[in-house]
Amino acid sequence: MRALWTAASGMKAQQLNMDIISNNLANVNTTSYKRQKVEFKDLLYENLKTTNLNDGEGSPVNLQVGHGAMPVATTRMFTMGNLEKTDNPFDMAIEGEGFFVIEDPNGNLFYTRDGNFKLSVEFDEMRLVTSEGYTVLSDFEDAIYFDENMSDIIVSESGLITAKTEDGEIEDIATIALVRFINPEGLEAVGKNLYIETTASGEPIFMEDEERTSDIIQNYLETSNVQIVDEMVRLITAQRTYEINSKAIQTADEMLGMANNLRR
Repeated sequence: MRALWTAASGMKAQQLNMDIISNNLANVNTTSYKRQKVEFKDLLYENLKTTNLNDGEGSPVNLQVGHGAMPVATTRMFTMGNLEKTDNPFDMAIEGEGFFVIEDPNGNLFYTRDGNFKLSVEFDEMRLVTSEGYTVLSDFEDAIYFDENMSDIIVSESGLITAKTEDGEIEDIATIALVRFINPEGLEAVGKNLYIETTASGEPIFMEDEERTSDIIQNYLETSNVQIVDEMVRLITAQRTYEINSKAIQTADEMLGMANNLRR
């Protein structure tokens, strides 16, 4: 009976939908998290009867039966979250489509919108890093260092970092690198709020002053763009859909039982 397999495919699809919604809800307080949604497509159709029009005579429509649904992609929504004020000079939010460039100890490059940065002490200098200790890169793809006696660190909208030296002079430290991608939905998430480039995303495009489409906002962090009410509505819809598909399997099983008992 087709209904058994069709309803089973619907249950399997909704289970994945529940997994994605649950992950969104779990990350509602994750800095700069971007919510995901599942995309579905219908499965192959069986043609029980095809159109057979001939000189205006015959059936003008098909008789087809589908075989359920299947998940084909998970899309990440890169809309901006709200900006939350922290008053921490090393907290930075990106207003626009940009990403920070991060390098791990093995030299691998990652991209993130999480600007919750820290200072890592190295001898008499301090290096700008992520919470995991990965290096934040400048527009020259170098690490960003501060002297231990520097104060009043300011980050402009263009990413230029300035600080007051021990002599009271204002010194330019570096410019934080910002990149964009032609297709950010093609980025691969690897956890820890980090992404890596793929063939689908294209290569990173460094933002120059004349073509900058994003600004850095110091003392702020970007919150998750997950809307709890929307996710709860999707959660209830997925639950009801799963329940109805399970009811279809139960009904199909009862119908098969009736057919088997006809001989008795």
